[in-house]
Amino acid sequence: DWDFWVDWKDRRYWITIFPVVTITFPAAVHYILWEGFRLPFGATVCILALLLGEWVSRIHAFNTWANFPFSLVWPATIIPSAIILDSVLLLTRNFVLTGAVGAFLYGLVFYPTNWPLLAQYMVPIENNGVLMSVADLIGYEYVRTATPEYLRFIEAGTLRTFGLDVAPVSAFFSAF
Repeated sequence: DWDFWVDWKDRRYWITIFPVVTITFPAAVHYILWEGFRLPFGATVCILALLLGEWVSRIHAFNTWANFPFSLVWPATIIPSAIILDSVLLLTRNFVLTGAVGAFLYGLVFYPTNWPLLAQYMVPIENNGVLMSVADLIGYEYVRTATPEYLRFIEAGTLRTFGLDVAPVSAFFSAF
């Protein structure tokens, strides 16, 4: 769920959880293609297949059946992270260095590559005297029945709206 809804793509948990979860499948395909065929593009192939499956799911499940606009359910961009992971394996030809350096860069590059898509939802607005981001307002207006109220991450203040230094710390933690 951290990657499905735009209001859940926050500056702490999404940056930390999503790269850690998504590196497992590319690493497995990476290993199979490198050991069996010496092809250094397993992570990119796996991420492209995952992205294709995500778009099929978002088009049919969310847009066609639930009538959510595409701007609320876009998938994260992890193709640059996969290309970096493949490049590290190609340059080092070593799984240990790829696991240490490539995985670190995979997690570190995730947030900067998604920032152009996410920036429009982090714009601060005032709604009924409360300063919040556009993503928070979307979370208020598009109520999903499976989301309990205590899981909505609505804060009244500028810390979440402007990001401050939490996003780089989360990106480094994800990379670690």
